[in-house]
Amino acid sequence: MKMQQTELISAIQHNCDISDARDHGIYSMCTMVLKLRNLYKWEHGIEPWEEPDPPDLLDWIDNKEKYWQTLNEQQFQSLAINGNTYQPDELTAINAAFTSHDLVYGFGYGRSMKAVFFVAEKEEERQIAGKKVLILGKELAKEMASPFAMAQDGVVYVRRENLRFFLWDHIQELRSSCRESFRHALELHSVLDVEGQLDQQKLQEKFDSLVESEMDLFIYHEIGELLQTTLDSATLQKVINTFPASVIELVCRSIKDILADTHPQGLLARVIETEKDTSLSFYIGFLDGLRAKLFPEIFDAFSRFRQTSDWKSIEDARKACRQRNMELARKVRNLADQLGTFSDEKLERDFHTHIVEPLGLEVPAQQ
Repeated sequence: MKMQQTELISAIQHNCDISDARDHGIYSMCTMVLKLRNLYKWEHGIEPWEEPDPPDLLDWIDNKEKYWQTLNEQQFQSLAINGNTYQPDELTAINAAFTSHDLVYGFGYGRSMKAVFFVAEKEEERQIAGKKVLILGKELAKEMASPFAMAQDGVVYVRRENLRFFLWDHIQELRSSCRESFRHALELHSVLDVEGQLDQQKLQEKFDSLVESEMDLFIYHEIGELLQTTLDSATLQKVINTFPASVIELVCRSIKDILADTHPQGLLARVIETEKDTSLSFYIGFLDGLRAKLFPEIFDAFSRFRQTSDWKSIEDARKACRQRNMELARKVRNLADQLGTFSDEKLERDFHTHIVEPLGLEVPAQQ
């Protein structure tokens, strides 16, 4: 790798560190520890199933937090390339500056508008529903949020390393709320032992094939994100900028996710088209919290499907859910259109009255 490219990647990693220093407080303590653990594994080249020694991890976290204290007042740095200076959001120009065309630079915003930067090796390029999909491998720069799939400027990025960590961690959890669906998926992938328990050795041996097999789940969610227009990114960002890190942001993001999943060319439509039982089971397992409240009919439909293997029940649930959430999205758009006309306090109360409370979320509006 040429010296200038090495320096460029180092500068991008510095912006990753600034993002973490500035916005790591958006996470709960439990979530932050999990993200730091996986960031440690990435920095040390550790597989998802390998665990660091606790004293080493704790020392590393302590040093990381001390390093963040030196950065949290810094602004993101511009990137110097071939005598020119670029802002971090100039994706096309920065990608063109890499001497190796097998490297991809990404930038975007995640939860609570945390800045996301990365550089990764490109493994594969696909065209799906008229959209470019980049499958990325080894990561050379990353921040702690590290979304495993994202869409930016009409391009879908799937970051395989981060997807591996995500899937491994969630399979280990086997949360009681979705144990049946997860176990069904793992049984179909032949990674359970004769007593129906997770066989860690089998899972390690088959893990990369499992990741490859289930990748469409995440690709087609992002495709749905790009194709659905009922709740567009500009409207969502307008709402989040006014009500950051609030229940309003969480509900709006969840509505947008469900509209992506239920789009006629999105995740569930793809699962139904391919009749992929494992992917359906994983999807049900991942559906929790607000998204589960926005899509309650899928659970009864899945129970019927387990008995009949009739995909029509899943399709009917998809259509019913989509129709209802499109109406919720219209309410969100109406809220966004009123920003600046009415007080934020009034709009927050209206949001809770017309959207939050009907969903059964007992979250009081701020006074």
